[in-house]
Amino acid sequence: MASRISALNHYRPQIEYGNTVKRPELVAYVAARTGLNEGEILLVLLELRDAIVFFNSSGRGVKLEGLGTYLPNINYKGKYDVIYRMDKRFKEALNWGRSKAFVINHEHIGKEADEIIALWNAEHPDDPVG
Repeated sequence: MASRISALNHYRPQIEYGNTVKRPELVAYVAARTGLNEGEILLVLLELRDAIVFFNSSGRGVKLEGLGTYLPNINYKGKYDVIYRMDKRFKEALNWGRSKAFVINHEHIGKEADEIIALWNAEHPDDPVG
C-alpha cells in the first residue's frame, strides 16, 4: 500500500533544475550589467557576506530590501544557523510569469491532494493509497 506522501510527491509540480550558477558566473553577469569590474563585484559580495556574519553574530538580523532578511538562530545543541526570509517583492517577481524554468508535472498545478490521490489510485490499482 502506497503512502499518501509518496503519491503526492510523485505527481507534484517540480522545477527541473539547470546547472547551479556559481560565483564566477554571477560576478561576470553583474559586472556586465553594471559597468563595474569583476574584482569590485567580488569585493562587494564578500563584504556583504562578512557584514551579515558580523551582525548576525551580534544577535542582529539583517534586512536587505528586495532580497530578504537574514536572522540569527540557534538550535537545542547550541549550533548557530541563519534563517533566511525572502523579501515579498522578490517572491512576487518569481511568480509574475517571468520564470523560464521548466516545470515537471505542470499539468497538476492547482489540483487538490484528493485529486492527486485519485490519480495515483487510478494509475496504480495494485498499490493504492490507503
